[in-house]
Amino acid sequence: MSNKIKHSKVRNTGILFELITRQITADIIENKDGLAVGLLKKYFSPNTQLGKEYELYKVLTTENYKSESKANHLIDAVLKTYNKINRSQLRREKYNLVSEIKNSYSVDQFFMARIPNYKVYASIYKLFESLTTTDPSTETNSKFTIIESITKKKRKHLKTESKTLETYKKSEKDLRLLTYQVLVEKFNKKYKTLSEQQKGLLRKYINNISNTNQLKEFVEKESIKVKKQLQSFLPNIDDEVTSIKLKEAIKQSDTLLKGRIVEDNQVITLMRYYQLLKELKDVTGK
Repeated sequence: MSNKIKHSKVRNTGILFELITRQITADIIENKDGLAVGLLKKYFSPNTQLGKEYELYKVLTTENYKSESKANHLIDAVLKTYNKINRSQLRREKYNLVSEIKNSYSVDQFFMARIPNYKVYASIYKLFESLTTTDPSTETNSKFTIIESITKKKRKHLKTESKTLETYKKSEKDLRLLTYQVLVEKFNKKYKTLSEQQKGLLRKYINNISNTNQLKEFVEKESIKVKKQLQSFLPNIDDEVTSIKLKEAIKQSDTLLKGRIVEDNQVITLMRYYQLLKELKDVTGK
């Protein structure tokens, strides 16, 4: 009889890395000490077993092939490399990391955050665990989930995105820097042009992403407020084309109220509306 492999969020290296980098952003916005950066530097350096395992998670979540055979070959190569990791040392590092997280942050808040690629991360974890546990069905399902992720078409960025939002979406690269001073300097330089509304939304999104009800209430209130503000500019718009576009933007703002939870694209859309308001204020002087 096979031993069923169960996923453990607190032992999933990919998820731990994502949660720590998200905490780094929250700490910077709240002007807190760089504890999360210290954890990243201590446990995810190239010399640690956690750092080596994370690189394998990264390969399986970022590589993209059209061919399933190539995806299969990649997975086999990753598993071959994974077998070289010192697993007893890896377990010790994970235990120490989770202990430090529990001593420094609210465990409920830290581990309840939603992870966009959760299913893929969970499948990678189970695939790695299958190397030491007999569970052929879970191993097969996990492998096919990863192959599907590797071979799916990646969505391209829209060319019409503003430079501010494009910079925001590329911020993940900066979050991976392990020097806190450089990180803060880059963050302040990149986001100095954001309005107070945009900064407030980012703060809410990061701090309340695990509390979906609170985040949804905030977005709903802000969308209603934004709609009223946009409507107030209509009487001051003389250009017919601009007026039509503004009316359409007002109409589309209702999409922010849809769904049971707040999706990433809704947060980005609200950021765009804040930017539109900022530009309207600059043009009209209102």
